[in-house]
Amino acid sequence: MNNQLTPKSYNYSFLIFLLFVLVTLANYYIYVGFAIKPYMIFLILFLTVHIGSFYFQRLHLFEMAMLLFYMMYSLSGSFALYPASSIRIICGIILYIFCYFIMKSVIGNAKDLVIERAIADAGILFNVASLTLYFVGLKSLGFVFEGDRVYQFGVLLDRDYPRLIGLVQDPNFFVFYNTLFFSYFLCNSNSLKNKLGLLLCIIANLLTFSRGGILIMAFLVLIYIVINNPMKQLKLIVGLTVSLLVSVYITIVYLHFDIFGILQSRVGDLSQDGGSGRLELWGRAWDYFTSHMFFGIGAFNFSDYNFFQYGTSLLVHNTFLEILSESGLLGITCFCLFILLVFVEIYQMKLIKKKPYLFLTFVGFILQMAFLSVIINDMFFMYLAILATYFHKEKYSLKSEKKKASFLSAIISSKPKIKLNVNYGRSDGNHEYSSHNR
Repeated sequence: MNNQLTPKSYNYSFLIFLLFVLVTLANYYIYVGFAIKPYMIFLILFLTVHIGSFYFQRLHLFEMAMLLFYMMYSLSGSFALYPASSIRIICGIILYIFCYFIMKSVIGNAKDLVIERAIADAGILFNVASLTLYFVGLKSLGFVFEGDRVYQFGVLLDRDYPRLIGLVQDPNFFVFYNTLFFSYFLCNSNSLKNKLGLLLCIIANLLTFSRGGILIMAFLVLIYIVINNPMKQLKLIVGLTVSLLVSVYITIVYLHFDIFGILQSRVGDLSQDGGSGRLELWGRAWDYFTSHMFFGIGAFNFSDYNFFQYGTSLLVHNTFLEILSESGLLGITCFCLFILLVFVEIYQMKLIKKKPYLFLTFVGFILQMAFLSVIINDMFFMYLAILATYFHKEKYSLKSEKKKASFLSAIISSKPKIKLNVNYGRSDGNHEYSSHNR
């Protein structure tokens, strides 16, 4: 595949970069019962202007399973005790899927190099902007960390912990949004730019003080080392460790910000806070499932049930249990089928070797879904659009190679064969050259 950038490609590169940046602005939206995000407005305007260039790509198997899941999940709203909540999430699902297909069409016109350059540039901007907002927030607080659910620029004071939220609303979701960038920089750390991007991702993720998120990022590094030559990654690990230690030293000594002490305290709280109350929520979700096993309590109804019974409108903080409780066995079966087909197609297209960052990103997303509620999410849909684009290109490339091979085979088989019939016997002197012997 030709990945050389032309002048037209540079213009399109900025368009893709802008789209990726707008997706990261999760904390900025217009609320109309559901959130209208900046990238949604951008995509709708783009479709209006370039409607002639829009094309609907053939669906992959995982996309069919995804649509089936959302159909079944929405159908569970028919049995909901709180139909208004179900209608809201259904409208949100329709909007997200509509934007997904526009996004897929936009990304589908870009070359691999354009997409990956946009990921790198957007990742660096996302982390730099988030870290800047975080330190501005710390300064405005006077580096006094007292309070709970206090938001200040890019900081959230959560039970006296100064947690980074940057451009998103929640420190745990910040790690989720950063997973694509982290995985890309990790798998493409051959340039100084990508090394810097990886260091920024690590620092920003650490400052979220998200126990599950940090653990999953460490697990992704371990997987990357395993699927590659461990000895070749030794230099990268040593370099990152030294850079990280220097950054932490500067933070502790010059900014008087004890990041290690806060991390240690967060880990110590795990035995007391039950994972920030997640264990109780998971138990309630399981109880709702056992009483509504097949169709669930209805799409997006858990928070209403929880508010009625316990006085707090919280989500489950576990995507699998949330789907199980709200759409029952029918919904969770379709969701697991969707996940399985993504892994199957990643394996079939050999992306674990060709594009390992796409594999690591999906693994990171699935693991984080055990701690987050991600029924619909901007970054997840953007990732799926990028993944579908690579699948489409790989399948097109394979078909082209097969056609070329069959064409060459047909040419070889159709070449005329020269047959010489020469008789060396004495009884018959008539052969192809007999006229020259007379």
